[in-house]
Amino acid sequence: MTQPLLIDHNDGVDTVTLNRPDALNALDPALIDALNVYFSGLYRNRDTRVVVLKGAGKNFCAGLDLKNAMARRAGQQEPPGVTESLDSQRRIADIVMAMRKCPQPIVALVQGAAAGGGFALALAADIRIATTSARMNCAFIKLGLGGCDIGSSYFLTRLVGVSIASELILTGRFIHADRALTVGLVSEVVAEDGLDAAAAPYVEAMMLASPVGLRLSKECLNMAVDAGSIEQVIAMEDRNQVLCSRSEEFSEGIRAFMEKRKPVYVKR
Repeated sequence: MTQPLLIDHNDGVDTVTLNRPDALNALDPALIDALNVYFSGLYRNRDTRVVVLKGAGKNFCAGLDLKNAMARRAGQQEPPGVTESLDSQRRIADIVMAMRKCPQPIVALVQGAAAGGGFALALAADIRIATTSARMNCAFIKLGLGGCDIGSSYFLTRLVGVSIASELILTGRFIHADRALTVGLVSEVVAEDGLDAAAAPYVEAMMLASPVGLRLSKECLNMAVDAGSIEQVIAMEDRNQVLCSRSEEFSEGIRAFMEKRKPVYVKR
């Protein structure tokens, strides 16, 4: 049986591939479970320092697998109750919360469709790189649901501002690669076969950071987004810098800088 999620670990970097290309990598129960298990398992994982998230085939992720969901509902004698529905809803939302809580930076490589839940996965990443074919939308409102789902209202308002977030959420319209670059939703737009090459410099730069410094930086960025004051942010920054400066990694980083070489950080 084909694995719905492929994980390739190479020297500190996990390449995680949504592997349902025939279904546009749509989220079915098996893929949802696999994503939850993977991202929730990263919190105390010191071997993985950076995650690259991508989709197999020509699309990133078309969102929830509606055919699968409707078939399962048709097989039930009565509609699911509120408790069951909330549990199902939360299982998907748990993925993006685990993505934000995990200390590893996540680079999403977006090609083709990133709709609904697929868009939410891309939004939950730290860096997004898109191809010219990328088209992203909050599909929820087009399905008779509310437009805010799986963290979309949280991420979009912070990434592109309330006005553009409102447009995308209230209309469900697609945002294509060129406009996504203009509004800062993605860092770069590349040719269809250029995603891996485009991601490499980002990954390499993060891998040159000290492991503890990289993890604390993501944590601090998360805190800064929701901080109530600059004092709170600076308190977190001060704490992180003191912790980093007391580590052997800091000493190696200084030596490497002075000797004009790449640092070599020992696994601990």
